[in-house]
Amino acid sequence: MHDKTVAIIGAGPVGLAAAAHVLERGMSPIVLEAGPEAAHAIRQWQHVQLFSPWEYNVDKAAARLLAPTGWNSPDPQSYPTGGELIDRYLEPLATRTPLREAIRTCSRVTAISRAGFDKARTKGRERAPFEIRYQNGGGPEVLRADAVIDVSGTWFSPNPAGSNGLPAIGERERADRIAYGMPDVRGADRARYAGKTVAVVGAGHSALGTLIDLVRLADEAPGTQAIWLLRGADPAKTFGGGRNDKLAARGELGSAFAALVAAGRIRVETGFGVTHLSESEGRLVISAGEARSVMADELVVSTGFRPDLSFLSELRLRLDPAIEAPAALAPLIDPNEHSCGTVRPHGARELAHDEPGFYLAGMKSYGRAPTFLMMTGYEQVRSIVADIAGDKQAAARVELVLPETGVCTRGGVEPAAAAGCCGGPAKQEPSACCAADETAKKAGRAGCGCS
Repeated sequence: MHDKTVAIIGAGPVGLAAAAHVLERGMSPIVLEAGPEAAHAIRQWQHVQLFSPWEYNVDKAAARLLAPTGWNSPDPQSYPTGGELIDRYLEPLATRTPLREAIRTCSRVTAISRAGFDKARTKGRERAPFEIRYQNGGGPEVLRADAVIDVSGTWFSPNPAGSNGLPAIGERERADRIAYGMPDVRGADRARYAGKTVAVVGAGHSALGTLIDLVRLADEAPGTQAIWLLRGADPAKTFGGGRNDKLAARGELGSAFAALVAAGRIRVETGFGVTHLSESEGRLVISAGEARSVMADELVVSTGFRPDLSFLSELRLRLDPAIEAPAALAPLIDPNEHSCGTVRPHGARELAHDEPGFYLAGMKSYGRAPTFLMMTGYEQVRSIVADIAGDKQAAARVELVLPETGVCTRGGVEPAAAAGCCGGPAKQEPSACCAADETAKKAGRAGCGCS
């Protein structure tokens, strides 16, 4: 049998880890990255500090691939920023190892199907190779592969401001006044926000991190005002339980944020579901229905992310209708049922679909759920690659021990910690966070890693 070719969509942390595992298994990876460099999404939030230490952010197969290059592993107990994650790990992995021959940058996937098969045709389908269409500077290209792992993330598919899941009326027309995710309000984007009234919509820790940074910016640039637009009626749900919170770091962050609100440093508008955006006298008018509105100069939308499934329409996916995660995984991560708790390690079995050889992994596998841990993504692709290689025993085996509290919301109230949490992305998902181990707790921080 010929060596299998595995197409990997996305050259973020989990995508590069997948490629490293494919190489170890004697197969051929081809990594299609939409951006001009590996880790393109992380470069959008490189100012953000992760809330898990290095020991949770380096994949084992990737470390083995890096070892012959003379790479030195960072201090396992230190906490990198997104930029440091790139400079000290992802950039060397993408450019100094055999992966450099496998990565095709500026290659945006536009469609995937089975060669010679549309979605409705079944007989012989599983034996047909995948046909991946992608666009690069030279025009449209076609790649055939035996298996596909989609780890393209969710960073470039943010949820809109509208409380009904749709863009607010006028949102697209006011795009020049809106930022999504967690902008660098005290750094690269400082000129945009200093001395301005900035409204932030969202109730996760990306929103909290941005609001805390705006308060600090107000200390440096008088006239800066933060407005928190909260869809719910009870801010305490975001504050957490303080000292009674089972996650001490989360309680500390909530307590610190609550203190800023109580001191009047942040204006709070509860029950504010954004419906319309308009302009008046050069300012942005943000409305919740016809009878209520606030005025601001800028709006930050921190309402989470969603997967882009548009190029997968000819594949047979088994997705939860609400969360848009693989059906077997969705009950474990549904935010309607879980605000925190242990998400057990999972792999090929939970991430497979009715399309043999196709897998969603990384942040994209979590659909619209907000909590994702990078080390969970590494375990996902280890299991998936073993499954593709035919090693069913290794695919079923669990090789990951999660921190005690699993995947949760993050904490930490130090200035660096308040900068936010990745998601990712991975502010490659900004709210993709987890509690760190006991060491991190003792340092007053909690951890998150994102793809």
